[in-house]
Amino acid sequence: MSLSREAESAAAAVIRAAAHPLREGEVSDYDPLLAWIGDARFVLLGEASHGTHEFYRERAQITKRLITEMGFTAVAVEADFPDAQRVNHYVRGLGGDRDAVEALGGFKRFPAWMWRNADVLDFVGWLRAHNEDQPDEASRTGFYGLDLYSLNTSIEAVLDYLAKVDPAAARRARERYACFDSFGGDTQRYGLETVTGRKDSCEDAVVSQFVEIYARASELARLDGRIAADEFFNAEQNARLVKNAEQYYRTMYRSDISSWNLRDSHMVETLVQLEAHLAGQGRPPKIVVWEHNSHLGDARATSMGVRGEWNVGQLMRQHFGGQTALVGFTTYHGTVTASTDWGGPAERKQVRPALPGSFEALFHEVGLKRFLLPLRGRGPAREVLRDPRLERAIGVIYRPDTERQSHYFHARLAEQFDAVIHLDETRAVEPLERTLAWEAGEAPETYPSGF
Repeated sequence: MSLSREAESAAAAVIRAAAHPLREGEVSDYDPLLAWIGDARFVLLGEASHGTHEFYRERAQITKRLITEMGFTAVAVEADFPDAQRVNHYVRGLGGDRDAVEALGGFKRFPAWMWRNADVLDFVGWLRAHNEDQPDEASRTGFYGLDLYSLNTSIEAVLDYLAKVDPAAARRARERYACFDSFGGDTQRYGLETVTGRKDSCEDAVVSQFVEIYARASELARLDGRIAADEFFNAEQNARLVKNAEQYYRTMYRSDISSWNLRDSHMVETLVQLEAHLAGQGRPPKIVVWEHNSHLGDARATSMGVRGEWNVGQLMRQHFGGQTALVGFTTYHGTVTASTDWGGPAERKQVRPALPGSFEALFHEVGLKRFLLPLRGRGPAREVLRDPRLERAIGVIYRPDTERQSHYFHARLAEQFDAVIHLDETRAVEPLERTLAWEAGEAPETYPSGF
C-alpha cells in the first residue's frame, strides 16, 4: 500500500489523537490498558522480535500488574513445557534450584537467549518473591511452557513420573518410547527418515502411551499421596507433547502450513488444559501469554490466513471470544539479539528503520517515542488501520539484506490486535551467556532510502 506524504501525515495525526503516551518506567501509564482488559481471562502479550529488551521489560511490567491487581494465576510462554516447568517449580518455592539463574538452566536448546536473558531473569526473581508473600500454594502464580519442541526431554519426564508411581507402567512406556532410540535423539532426522519411508514412524507408540496415561488419570493421581496433582498434570502434558511433537516432526517435511497449524493448535490445546487444571485449585484461572506477534495476532487479518494458516490468537478468539485480549508490540529501529542462521550464535544486530508504507513507519510518523493504541470498538484510529499494510516480524533470525522478503508480511492491524504498544527505538535483549559476536555488536549502517 502506497500513500502520499500528505495522507500519511493525516493518518499519523489521527493515531496521535487516539494514542496514550507511555513514559519510561511509569507503569501507571498502563492504567487505560488494564481498564480495557477488564474481566478478560486470557491476556496475550506479543513481541515483534524474540530479542528486544523493551518487549520483555514492558510485558513483565504489565504482567506484574495483572498478577497483583487483577488476580492472574499463570504466565504461559512460547517455551518448551519441561524447561518452563523447572522455572515453575522455582517460582513456587519447589525444586532444588538455588536461584533464578539455575532455574533457567533448562533452556539449552537454540535459541537459549529467548529465555536465558536479563529481563526474564529479573521477572523470575520477582515472581519468586511475590509468591513467597502469598498465604498458601493456591495463591501462587505459576510459569508454564506451551511449545512442543522438547520431544526427548518430555519422554524423560513421563518416564521419571511413572517410575515413581507405577514401575510396571514405566516399563510399558519405556518399551513404546524405545521406538525413537535408533534416531539418536535427532528429531529432525526422525521426521525426514519416517516421511521418506526409510523407517517406520513411532505414531502408534506415542498415541498408545498418551491414551494409557489419559485413561488412567484418576488412578495414577491416587497411586502415591506424596505426588501432588501438579505432577500428574505435568506427566500428562508431556505425554501429549510427545504425541503432538512426533506428528509435528513428520509434518514439517511435508508442509510448512500444516506444521505451523499443528504447533499453534498444540499451544492452544495446552492452554485449555492448563486452564482446566488451574480451575481445580480454588481460584478462577486467568492466564497471561507471552509469544511472538505472529502467534498472538489473529491470523485471519494477515497474509498467513490467506495461505491457510491459523494461530494462537485466532483460535483463542474463536474459542473464548471477548474473554481474550490480544496486545501486539511494534518498533521502528534500534538493535536486536538474533542469529544470522538457524543454530548460530547470538549476535547484536542493527534493526533498520522500518520500510515506508509499513505500520511501523506510520507509527514513527506519529512523533511519540512510546505509546499505547487501543483498537477495539469504533473510532478514527481503527478506521485508519483497517487497510492492509506491511508489518515487520523478526524471529530468532534477522537478515537485513533480505529484509523485505524475510521479515515483512501484510496485515490489517485493527483486526489483528485489540491494542498495540509502539516503542519507537529499542535495544537488544541481553543474553545471560554473551558471545564475542554479541559483545562486538554490529556497526550501524545507513538505510538506503530507495529500497
